Amino acid sequence: MAWHFEKGTIDGVDVAGLTFAGVMDIPGNVLAGNWRAMVYIDDKSSPEQEAALLALYTGKLGGPVADLVKLIGKVVGVERVPITFNLNGVSGSVKLGNAAEAELVAYKGATGKESALYDTIFTTVPGAPAYVGKATTYKANVPALDINISLTDHNAVSGPFHFEHSG
Repeated sequence: MAWHFEKGTIDGVDVAGLTFAGVMDIPGNVLAGNWRAMVYIDDKSSPEQEAALLALYTGKLGGPVADLVKLIGKVVGVERVPITFNLNGVSGSVKLGNAAEAELVAYKGATGKESALYDTIFTTVPGAPAYVGKATTYKANVPALDINISLTDHNAVSGPFHFEHSG
């Protein structure tokens, strides 16, 4: 999972251009929780930006992200790594240092538009579309999670998000 910030702030800290990501071990039903996570923070972030990202993604700031974080039973580690995030429409790629990389190609319907699901559990942002496609490649080598895999042509989902805090 990866979240890239094109623009925006977290508690007044500018996080534009940064990416926060994790490799997850999900044992069974995704909604049952008890995930194990290895977290990756963009090495371009300042200490202040890193603290803001961690405050958001540990659930301390509440909102939909806090609901998602409740599914994680254990964070096995946090690392600062070079992160490359490229997006062209809803297709794109992400690389987390030497730990993981993935490429998503969105499926297109008969009209040529990307296929999307609405009002579904497959989006981590309520109300946002979940664009479905395939991960032409997905590789992860995360010893802390006992994960070392290389997959091709498995499912993938991408989607935009826009959060506002009204507090």
